[in-house]
Amino acid sequence: MSAAPIELPRWADTALVPLVSVAAALAVSGLVVIGIGESPLEATALLLRGALGSAEGIGFTLYYTTNFIFTGLAVAVAFHAGLFNIGGEGQATIAGIFAALACLWLAPLPGLLLVPLAILAAAAGGALYGFIPGWLQATRGSHVVITTIMFNFLAATLTVYLLVEVIGKPGSMQPETPEFAAHAVLTPMHKLLAPLGITLPSTPLNSAFLLALAALVAVWALIFRSRLGYAIRTVGANPRAAAYAGISPARITMVAMAISGALAGGLAVNEVMGVQHRLLLDFTAGYGFVGIAVALMGRGHPVGVALAALLFGVLYQGGAELSFDKPSITRDMVVVIGGVIILFAGALDGLFRRAVAALLRPGRAA
Repeated sequence: MSAAPIELPRWADTALVPLVSVAAALAVSGLVVIGIGESPLEATALLLRGALGSAEGIGFTLYYTTNFIFTGLAVAVAFHAGLFNIGGEGQATIAGIFAALACLWLAPLPGLLLVPLAILAAAAGGALYGFIPGWLQATRGSHVVITTIMFNFLAATLTVYLLVEVIGKPGSMQPETPEFAAHAVLTPMHKLLAPLGITLPSTPLNSAFLLALAALVAVWALIFRSRLGYAIRTVGANPRAAAYAGISPARITMVAMAISGALAGGLAVNEVMGVQHRLLLDFTAGYGFVGIAVALMGRGHPVGVALAALLFGVLYQGGAELSFDKPSITRDMVVVIGGVIILFAGALDGLFRRAVAALLRPGRAA
């Protein structure tokens, strides 16, 4: 007989349980650091100083956070519909192709038109590439996990072909497009804030961060304050009950996957239009897969996704500084720390939920 589910207040499920998981993961990671002969307290201090101890570090941290917000939200929307979208990498790749084509082909347009059109093109490309697996599951029974895995490889192969044979930079040995026009890229944050008298160092952080914040609010409104969001959550909770209530699980599956893919396209906007200013191979850099961990840690709630994205942003930036200051603690060690956090937030979720329930309601969580 299975145990009864552990019920927790929304704030505890969204924030407290992941916080306990992270604390336990950092404690275990500290033991690993001790095992290689370094001080975990010193390593933690260096990591936090590298990520949050300077304006430059904060800029890089928020740049990584931007990517993780988009990919985390992409996975979270699918989660609410009962779907496991692990195709964020492929959806972002196709979104990057669409954004690059818009920036190159529509270059004669003024920036006030070109940039929004390119962002919409990225969202449309990601939505299309998310919709297809959703359609295949809804109409053909092809499981979305399998199809999104396959589509990741198809997107990568298509990018290689296009960059080598079709839209590559003439005369260049690198598989990349020509650089976009100056008015076709997103404004760096230090330039955006300069007219306000705020001086910041040059970092990859750009106005896509503001789009990520807007996406957090939009997803919250969609999932928790709209009829479509109610339908998505109903299908995710019980497809049969949803069908009985007149909600089409097939339609919701396709719509949720399209929205998920459009959100993954935000990664392409940040990288292709905000940082690289051209399309190149592997610009997704695994951010789509990290988004799965971000959504798991954040319990699919936009607030939780934002906090988890910030955590991984700190780990990425702080880990780079830590490996520079402490060569014995390599980037691979930081990846291990992230893996332990994912393990604790995912596989051991029930253990920490039970501990939090016991803390909030002593004697009733056994």
